[in-house]
Amino acid sequence: MAQRETELASVFVEFSRTKLLRQFWPRMKECVAPLTAEQIWWRPNDASNSIGNLLLHLDGNVRQWLVDSFNQNQDQRNRPAEFAAQGGLSAAELLARLGATLDEAAKVLDRLTVDELLAPYEIQGYHVRGLDAVFQVVEHFGLHYGQILYIVKSLLAKDLGFYKELNKTGRAS
Repeated sequence: MAQRETELASVFVEFSRTKLLRQFWPRMKECVAPLTAEQIWWRPNDASNSIGNLLLHLDGNVRQWLVDSFNQNQDQRNRPAEFAAQGGLSAAELLARLGATLDEAAKVLDRLTVDELLAPYEIQGYHVRGLDAVFQVVEHFGLHYGQILYIVKSLLAKDLGFYKELNKTGRAS
């Protein structure tokens, strides 16, 4: 049974790594990098977030839920500040910050054990297992990844071309 648990943990972590670090992140970086500061900090209205806010928010979330929790670091996240920001950082600076956090997250994913995935954690006031924390980060990143891509597509009025490999039926050739 222990071998099956290890195999299941390995499959889960590898899929999480692939979605987060090999799919969402490179695509997001590619479409955000060329944006101007005005585009990065544009908000359609006061109830919505800019790409800049979402990048700060993703950085805070990944650090809190994956890096700090599994490394047993003190949580120093200021979530309200992520949404209150209205400029001051360029696309390059925001991407570098998030990239550094994702590099740390990759190191965590590289060493996670079955015991860590099953262990209890308290993160952001929630009582979760390590497995929950990893899933939360990937799901949360995917949610905001989609929002960022939608904003970029709206601003640039173009298809981002991420699924060029699909043929006319929607299936990989």
